[in-house]
Amino acid sequence: MQAADLPNNETQRLTALHVLNVLDTPADTAFDRITELACELFDVPIALVSLVDKERQWFKAHSGLEAYETNREISFCAHAVAANRPLVIEDTKNDPRFADNPLVLEQPHIRFYAGHPLCPSDDQLPVGTLCLIDEQPRTFTERDHRILHNLAKQVDELLRQHELKERLSRTAKQFEALFTKSATGKVRVDRAGNVIAINPFALNLLGYQAEEVVGNNVGMLAFPETAEKYNYLISRYFSSDANEQNVGKGREIVVRHKKGHQIPVHLAVNAIHNDRQEFVEFLAILTDLSDINEAKHRVNRERRLLQVLHQGITDYQALMSGEQLWTFLMEALRELTDSDYALIGEVLPTDTTNALKIHAITDLSWSNESRQLMESLRSGDMMLTNPGSLLGRVFAYGDVVITDDVYSHSKRGGFPPGHPRINNYLGAPIFSGDKLIGMFAIANSQQPLSQALLDWLQPFTDTCALLINLYRQMSEREQVTRDLAAARDQAEKANQAKSEFLSSMSHELRTPLNAIIGFSQLLGKGRRDPLSEKQQRQVGQIEKSGQHLLSLINEVLDLARIEAGHMTLSIEPISVEGVIEDACSTLEANIDAASIQLIRHPIDSTWSASADYTRTKQILLNLLSNAIKYNREHGTITIGVTQQDSELRFSISDTGPGIAPERQEELFEPFNRLDAEYGTIEGTGIGLAITRELVERMSGCIGVDSQPGKGSTFWFTLPVANVAPLTEQTATRTLADAEKAQRDYRLLYIEDNPTNQRLMEDIIDDFPHVDLQTVNSAELGLEIMRHSPPDLVLMDIHLPGMNGYQALDAIQNDAQLKHINVVALSANAMERDVVHGLAAGFADYLTKPIDIDKLSATLSTYFSAAPATDAPRKAP
Repeated sequence: MQAADLPNNETQRLTALHVLNVLDTPADTAFDRITELACELFDVPIALVSLVDKERQWFKAHSGLEAYETNREISFCAHAVAANRPLVIEDTKNDPRFADNPLVLEQPHIRFYAGHPLCPSDDQLPVGTLCLIDEQPRTFTERDHRILHNLAKQVDELLRQHELKERLSRTAKQFEALFTKSATGKVRVDRAGNVIAINPFALNLLGYQAEEVVGNNVGMLAFPETAEKYNYLISRYFSSDANEQNVGKGREIVVRHKKGHQIPVHLAVNAIHNDRQEFVEFLAILTDLSDINEAKHRVNRERRLLQVLHQGITDYQALMSGEQLWTFLMEALRELTDSDYALIGEVLPTDTTNALKIHAITDLSWSNESRQLMESLRSGDMMLTNPGSLLGRVFAYGDVVITDDVYSHSKRGGFPPGHPRINNYLGAPIFSGDKLIGMFAIANSQQPLSQALLDWLQPFTDTCALLINLYRQMSEREQVTRDLAAARDQAEKANQAKSEFLSSMSHELRTPLNAIIGFSQLLGKGRRDPLSEKQQRQVGQIEKSGQHLLSLINEVLDLARIEAGHMTLSIEPISVEGVIEDACSTLEANIDAASIQLIRHPIDSTWSASADYTRTKQILLNLLSNAIKYNREHGTITIGVTQQDSELRFSISDTGPGIAPERQEELFEPFNRLDAEYGTIEGTGIGLAITRELVERMSGCIGVDSQPGKGSTFWFTLPVANVAPLTEQTATRTLADAEKAQRDYRLLYIEDNPTNQRLMEDIIDDFPHVDLQTVNSAELGLEIMRHSPPDLVLMDIHLPGMNGYQALDAIQNDAQLKHINVVALSANAMERDVVHGLAAGFADYLTKPIDIDKLSATLSTYFSAAPATDAPRKAP
């Protein structure tokens, strides 16, 4: 069975169908007659008016069929709709689209089908079909096509009529609702000026019953002096071309209530036309203006007040920045109430009662002492706390205090000699919700002090509440800003302290490790006094433990650098095959020792990734090390790389115990080892955290796929490089080249630690063409350099007296010495230490513990370019 395709304009087609409002409507005789006529004309048992909805076909008429809808997937009509042309199937058994259709195999056993699209809309979108169905195959002639076409057009017309009828019904209901339920008065007036209808709102507004108004001249609703004018305007409208001057335009008038009093209304008159565009009646719309007129009266009275408040709000920032807001409000209050004195203050709660912090007060001073008191009040250095005074009743209890005789008031305090006379007083609290937040007061007002005045000032009071809250929010924000700045400074100090601590700890830990790892390497590589197999194993264990401790230190420092954002990356095209080969070679001994088989899938040698080579190798080493540590005995590790669009996906799979899905996210949390810390496997739990940070810093992502008992696959992605991978080149000369030259070189080592001095002596002892001279201070080293310049200087940073940086500065500023290359050799091994050292002018920066191979390569680089010396060769 083949379901019909969706038309390209399916959305518009469904819209056209739903606009008809015909779906799921009751049976309609007109539609039924069409299908019955179709059955008779074509002698078929079934004829349908089928409308194809989104997931079904619904039958508006279904002669010969009891069902009223079917699924769209098995619909024949959907095919006619999709093609938007008549569909005739003379024998469904011979049509592979329908041979196995359920409507063919089961009831109604369709063998013949003819359907013509129904397109009632102007844009000819098919909404369904008029279709014929028979249980027997049959032919369909051109005449049959014409008849079916004409019948379909009749159905189109019925659908249009149905839609029009529905629309008219809705319009009538809407008009009735607009007229009877409107919140404005509406009066219909005929050409003679008589009332045809009046709505309930107008009747209630004018005090009439409908029967008292309908049929009477509209002039009854006006006062006698204007009633005749209404009739004149109506007759003039029908007899002249000047009708547009009044009709359709609104104006304010007064109408007469049944009881005789005036009602202000806004009157708008609209002309109603019939189908022939003839004026048949007017619709008068009355809007009650009683409340508006009353509001206008209040608005005019408050306009002056609002102008002041508007400036206070709009210029709030400027007034606050100039510390003029409260003075502005106080002066506005004096002006609005014609008062000599005023104050505005903020209420602050205390342990016992409220206190008043005055923000603005009219100067009442009459002496130097009183002037100082005023200044203390204005500045906020002094607050009022007496709850029993005229002011205290307001700010302590939230009472309104009004008096026209201050001197006889029971709460009046004594006025000192010289105090300006106070005739009347009003004190008003300022609330924010139920909370008392401030107050204002006026005295010697020229207006009567009353509750009416206080009510009139309510917008002012509300604005004061708003501004006090804004003032508090700004003060709190400024305090938060200061606190954040202090917290930021503290965090920066803490971060600096952490960095200094890590740097110090790195130095202190690396210094002894330098001797441990260095001497163990010398013992293991000693050619003069080779160790026994047992001693080699013991020395190897010492070096392995030292290297492990060093790796733990490096991991912690790496994480600290990443978190501080100090880790720099060198992003360039790197060979994928090369970096994997490098990582596998590094861990080859570990893999063999663990009896694990390493499987490497073939990798395209041309693949290159845009990444940092060293950090990519570190990622691979971390994941491979985990695959070794957490594998089973005689297990396998599989490495593969695939390209996915613009990314390369690296995967390292193991045959270990696996990880439960609910705990996999914990893998990448620092110091979380998923309870492995209680086992025998060593580790810090930060390797994967560092790995994820490195991958994401190189624009990749990392994840794990694992199930308990089925091993784990760790994967990460890196961007594909835009250029071909770089050809691997070896640019460093070896010491063997230097030895072939049969030249002796002088190396000056400045180090105050005797153990490190002895280690360097033992290292250089294996290099017959290098003469080593060791001193324990930079000052002594400088003297030696001036008298006998060496070919290269190795210098520690932390030295007694002059440190390494000071010594380097002295060398660079000495014309006799500035040509000498100075290589730093320090236990300060953080990345910022290396960057700082190279920026200061060190030719290279080596870290402790000493990597003998790296030291050897460094010596080769500088000695191969150094001039020959006159020093005697070292005895073999």
